[in-house]
Amino acid sequence: MVAKPIIWSIAGNDSGGGAGLSADQRAAEAFGVHLCPVVAAITAQSSVGVARVEAVSPEVLDAQLAALADDMPPAAIKTGLLGSAGNVAVVARWVDKLRARGPVALVVDPVLGASTGAAFADDAVLRAYRELLLPRATLLTPNEREARRLVGEGGGEDAPQPLTPALSPNGRGSEQPGSFQSDAAVLPPLPAGERAGVRGTAHPAPVAVVPALAQALRAQGTQAVAITGGDSAPAPGWSLDWIDTPHASGWLALPRIDTRHTHGTGCTFATSAACAMALGFVAADALVLAKMATTHALRHGYAAGQGAGPVAARGGFANDPALMPIMSWGDDSDFDSCLRLIDKRQSAISSKNANLDLYAIVDSAERVQQVVQAGVKLVQLRIKTPDAPDAQWHAALRHAHAEALAACRAAQATLVVNDHWRLAAEMAASDKNGLAVHLGQEDLLALGEAGRAELRASDLKLGISSHSLWELARTRSLQPWYVACGPVWPTLTKAMPWRPQGRDNLAWWVHMAGVPVVAIGGILAPAQASQAAQSGASAVCVVRGLSDEPAQTVPVWQAAIAAGRAAPPLPVPGLPHPSLPMTT
Repeated sequence: MVAKPIIWSIAGNDSGGGAGLSADQRAAEAFGVHLCPVVAAITAQSSVGVARVEAVSPEVLDAQLAALADDMPPAAIKTGLLGSAGNVAVVARWVDKLRARGPVALVVDPVLGASTGAAFADDAVLRAYRELLLPRATLLTPNEREARRLVGEGGGEDAPQPLTPALSPNGRGSEQPGSFQSDAAVLPPLPAGERAGVRGTAHPAPVAVVPALAQALRAQGTQAVAITGGDSAPAPGWSLDWIDTPHASGWLALPRIDTRHTHGTGCTFATSAACAMALGFVAADALVLAKMATTHALRHGYAAGQGAGPVAARGGFANDPALMPIMSWGDDSDFDSCLRLIDKRQSAISSKNANLDLYAIVDSAERVQQVVQAGVKLVQLRIKTPDAPDAQWHAALRHAHAEALAACRAAQATLVVNDHWRLAAEMAASDKNGLAVHLGQEDLLALGEAGRAELRASDLKLGISSHSLWELARTRSLQPWYVACGPVWPTLTKAMPWRPQGRDNLAWWVHMAGVPVVAIGGILAPAQASQAAQSGASAVCVVRGLSDEPAQTVPVWQAAIAAGRAAPPLPVPGLPHPSLPMTT
């Protein structure tokens, strides 16, 4: 049996069983991860309010961590309610000790207040977070109110100040006078009706403000930030979270779950991200899974008292296509239009009625002619732009694509233009028949919002590459003709940071994408094409396997794909596996 990854949750105990360590345990079970619940604070609370909060002493917190360190070392640590600046210092010291042995992800959920209105953090705790935890955090998950407090927006005593904690050699924090000065925090002005420290602000910031807050927090040393938004006034009906990570930034969006049972939402989100990181996912991918798990938990929230009931994380969230979020390409996106297009297409697309079969990728018009004459109905012309293209090169590029398109139309095949989408748009101005484009994620990002709008306006069929969960989520916002999943196997055609997807991730992509999925990367033999088709891929890309005699090889590849389609489909895994190595 494979040992379960271990995470430590250093957080508060909720006597009502809704949030804190109770919610963290439910999230860990949903991910199949073992959670060690480390009590940093004890709360006397119910579904309607918090009566008392008592932080455990730094010595008691240190003893709990020391007991676990050798026997059950964590792959990830999630912090919630810590209760005192001294406890923050203990956590920081233990993170350093553990990282001296090996990588450990630190997910900091800065619980500064409860949804019932109780404030949990004074100025000393805020300053401890800023100087001790933020520089060590792999991921920070505040809501907008907490992000503003951590940034110190508004100046005054709530602004960042130097902090020198007194730490004993064995890692215990000291609460001696002078170690942490506790002053009343001076907060930025609050909108009418908002309470300081409230866990879920009822007045979201304008969408343009949140990315700036995330940048400010990353400037304090945090590797990645997710500012949870829940309901968003600028996008009614949507639950939006802004993520800013080393790999990607944008809004993660899913339709809002209409429920009053939301207690423990923030805890569930942060712990879900920590679980995903313990499983090896980078922050951006972990946040996609956290968004899915938390939305699933909201679906299953229930009443447990007179107030808001707890959310209920459980397994199965990663197999529901309706929980695959949309991710924006920038700080603004029309999610309502995205949803309308997805709804329109969802019922019409499946691996059964959108088979694209053998997909050849070639580098010349002559090669296009060869493969379509051999029976290929989908071919991509990949001609890369040199560092200094001149007029002669551009003329040759146009000529090659014109010849390739004529050959495809004559054979009733489709030509997919790689990268040169404006040229394709010119060619399609009078007739779009038999023409499509393919772009990679970096190319689409570089276009900017105006360029992507121009691409959408061209009405060309669009294929998009994807290698990770966040790329798949971002791809969905453009509703492409297909999404490519790769590399399925190790590839020799280009250097890539990505791990092979394998047949399991390919099957997961097919199940979750909502559009046809193309298998690409490392497909060198017909047996691999058969396996990719058995995973449900609508098309199988072959780059190097058609040889100089496609008339002889194409029928072999086509037969392999047909055999794969006829075989029993491969099962969809409960979770995908990571496609990028994680560093902390």
